[in-house]
Amino acid sequence: MENRREFIKKSALAGLGMSFSASSYARIIGSNERVRVGIIGFSDRFRQSLAPAFAEHAKAQNFAFVGVSDIWNRRRDEADAFLKGKGLNDSSFFKARNNDELLDRKDVDAVIISTADFQHALHCAAAVESGRDVYCEKPFAEALDDARKTLKAVENSKRIVQIGSQRRSAPNYHAANDFIRSGKFGDITMVEMTWNVNQPGRWRRAKLVSEIKKEDTDWTRYLMNRPKVEWDPRKYLEFRLFYPYSSGIPGQWMSHQIDTVHWFSGLDHPRSVVANGGIYSWKDGRTNADTFTAVFDYGPDNDKTKGFQVLYSSRMNNEAGGVKEYYYSNGGMINLDTNKISPEGGLEAKYAKDMNMQANLLPTMSLGEAAKMETSANTGGDPMTSLHMLNWMECVRSRKEPNAPARVGFNHSVANIMATMALHTGKRVTWDATKQDVIVS
Repeated sequence: MENRREFIKKSALAGLGMSFSASSYARIIGSNERVRVGIIGFSDRFRQSLAPAFAEHAKAQNFAFVGVSDIWNRRRDEADAFLKGKGLNDSSFFKARNNDELLDRKDVDAVIISTADFQHALHCAAAVESGRDVYCEKPFAEALDDARKTLKAVENSKRIVQIGSQRRSAPNYHAANDFIRSGKFGDITMVEMTWNVNQPGRWRRAKLVSEIKKEDTDWTRYLMNRPKVEWDPRKYLEFRLFYPYSSGIPGQWMSHQIDTVHWFSGLDHPRSVVANGGIYSWKDGRTNADTFTAVFDYGPDNDKTKGFQVLYSSRMNNEAGGVKEYYYSNGGMINLDTNKISPEGGLEAKYAKDMNMQANLLPTMSLGEAAKMETSANTGGDPMTSLHMLNWMECVRSRKEPNAPARVGFNHSVANIMATMALHTGKRVTWDATKQDVIVS
């Protein structure tokens, strides 16, 4: 029989909605001890960006990869070979068939999660409940119930969780936030954002789709809490094209840019959103839009006279305009493409005088060092991700809150989910701050 202390411990954890197993632990890591990291999902994103970012800091921070969990046997073997080729693992590197096997081990202190979009939140919840620190790719969640469950698990666990919103570790974005928060910018009046590419193969994996076999993976485990459907290699490998495995453009791209709105404004969520879009060019069986536009209303919940609008648009069939982030005030604008603050568009003195108003034109100045977002399909070890990974590593040791904690992931997920619901229903979607729930009107 278990002793009374173990019974009380399990009862307390159950009351918090947390699971307990014999493997649950939270090792106290000494300042000179190696931090042992497990990989959950050997994805393109991990291979192309997260691993290079990790490698840039692993030696100095004394972090090391000790194993991988992936339900496709091919990915497990590829991870072993890839990391060995980079000198990032050794003979003790293990290959787990699933996350249960990985989290049951005692030689894993932290994990990096880069699985399918809809899996991030629940994989993160399981990891923190087992006592691990987490670097979790965005989007945080594609369903509100998953977002709620995981945020609660993280906050109850006190583990270090960094969401992959890497703009929050970039110097130019910090400079923009500082300038806006100082009051020198004035009130935000409008935000315009675009993310345009012309890539018919973006998120397609035709060769892999033809090669994967159902018996080489675990389809039931892959689906998690999504509807039980027949094996479909496209939904497994091209999940970004298919709802409810991904929202597509909102989860993949808008989550980055809408997060800066929350950060700079201090607002956690939009008050409302309308959206439209469709599959206008790439008619290849996908169900997620290749062209998408959303219009958000942001402002305090208790004062409808204050606020601003956010216009977000994205297309996958013409790259003109590229990635843009423009913040406007009455005195000018912040251009996060050029990393410039300018009086462009600001109220000129002659017009202000006519209205008996004061013109507060912004100065022309730079936001400092730029750390641009890569938009090619192979993003590589971009500077922002490298800085973000370093911030996570430092926080794992210091136990300080990282630049993008779970709460900001929850907030961008609320905006994404609202926009996706608006697109799917054709209706205006609002957020009830009291009930902490979405309303479709």
